[in-house]
Amino acid sequence: MTEGNKDERKLRISFLTPGAKAKPLAERTLAEVRWALARRSFASTDEINAYLERAMAGEEELVRPEELAPEEKAQMLAYDAWEAKDGKKRAELARQALELWPECADAYVVLAEEEAKSPEEAKGLYERAVKAARAHLGEEAFRKDAGRFWKDLPTRPYMRARAGLARCLWKLGERSEAICHFKEMLRLNPDDDQGLRLELVSWLLCEGRDSEAGEILSRYRDEPMAYWLYSRALLIFRREGPSNRANRALEAAMKANRFAPLYLLERKKLPARPPDEYVIGEESEAVVYAGLALEAWRATSWAREWLATSFFWFRP
Repeated sequence: MTEGNKDERKLRISFLTPGAKAKPLAERTLAEVRWALARRSFASTDEINAYLERAMAGEEELVRPEELAPEEKAQMLAYDAWEAKDGKKRAELARQALELWPECADAYVVLAEEEAKSPEEAKGLYERAVKAARAHLGEEAFRKDAGRFWKDLPTRPYMRARAGLARCLWKLGERSEAICHFKEMLRLNPDDDQGLRLELVSWLLCEGRDSEAGEILSRYRDEPMAYWLYSRALLIFRREGPSNRANRALEAAMKANRFAPLYLLERKKLPARPPDEYVIGEESEAVVYAGLALEAWRATSWAREWLATSFFWFRP
């Protein structure tokens, strides 16, 4: 987090909503750079930098379409699909990508998001995406690269597909399996660039798996977000009731985001669709958090009564 006053930080730091449609648009340039460097020989780092500067300035193409292999052309079509504004066009581009390369996992993800008529149908498409991505990576990648998935660009379609599959499973009531997917993904990518830990804690609390939720909260202990602070307060309350420690944890959470209790207590109605992005400390963050965590708060005896009393006396 950069230095600056609190309001400036809020404006600068936004996060993709967990469960939002995947839109890895920044990857297009990274992929093009990767493909371009693989096709050219350079005598020094300075030559590479000079070439990239010319390309970024529009003076030279990173890669020409005729240079691309079928799987690379398919991936570019998948990126085109995410950029398209019309759902029908996105699906059309995804199908074109699969015609070029049947293992284009991101194309299956696009179809799951745009064309699936039910969670069951989406699940099938996500399963095909996971299978295709895994086959493309090869089993050796899961042994050699475990711990650094997502850092290596070719692993990202697999991680997107598996996250989509886990969320489908959760909706379908296959909750233990959904949790297993997210836990394995955190093993593959402990830095959790996708923010899966946020959903996972809520899922674990919903299922009464408090010790596992506590382990995740401890592993990523310095999170400043409502997800973490309210979840930690709820977990302490589940263990201790309205203890001093629980009260302090809840006060810290309310200081970080004063809007969350309004939605957790259902004094404000959650929108039919959560925002695609949220900002730390803002109402958008409260909406996203409550959308995931409300079930756990409802399921915890006296938790919302405790929250209501604390919120009444709270003065930001």
